[in-house]
Amino acid sequence: MTERCRIGVLGGTGAEGGGLALRWANAGHEVTIGSRDAGKATAAAETLNRLLPGPVKIRGGTNEETARAADIIVLTVPPQAQAATAAAVREHLEGKILIDVTAPLVPPRVDVVQLPNGESIVYALQRTLGPGVRVVSAFQNVSERHLRDLSHQVDCDVLVCGDDAKARETVVGLARDIGLTAWHAGALANSAAVEALTSVLIAINKRYKVPASGIRITGVPGTEKKE
Repeated sequence: MTERCRIGVLGGTGAEGGGLALRWANAGHEVTIGSRDAGKATAAAETLNRLLPGPVKIRGGTNEETARAADIIVLTVPPQAQAATAAAVREHLEGKILIDVTAPLVPPRVDVVQLPNGESIVYALQRTLGPGVRVVSAFQNVSERHLRDLSHQVDCDVLVCGDDAKARETVVGLARDIGLTAWHAGALANSAAVEALTSVLIAINKRYKVPASGIRITGVPGTEKKE
């Protein structure tokens, strides 16, 4: 396990954010979930705590409280709220790692790739926030259906993109803490491909009538299929 971290999940009342919060708390990290409504965050935390074994508990608070107290902030809000949510807590992000899970899904055709201005939405956020915030892109291709069941091993790899190699390594470690295989996938601009994969996987889910397809990286030593 990586060193115990204080992780704040903005958008933790949603399915993806709540699933990640649950997994990290179960792995021993100190986790708080944030929302614009503190009461909603507290209620969501109580629901997640009923799924956790032992004394470890997730806390709830406002987005601002959550970002201020955390070492690592995770942004799991819908794409329409991504920029505004980050801007509202900007003063609490300086010098910290911000893990952005955003994928630019545009209803009603969420199974069609749409990249605003032809680039990564996470890369665009880094440009807005400035170099003082170490933005890392990850977890867009992991279904919340897998995350909420702690008895289920998540059968999916994670691609981690970021311009700060040390920050990427930290996020790779956090992914491994919850049982995922994570890969350094290069610069933050490469997140465009990862974000686009989310729509591709949704299209696969629809075509093959499965709830949660994922990706695997092959051809790297150690990934060979065992007979």
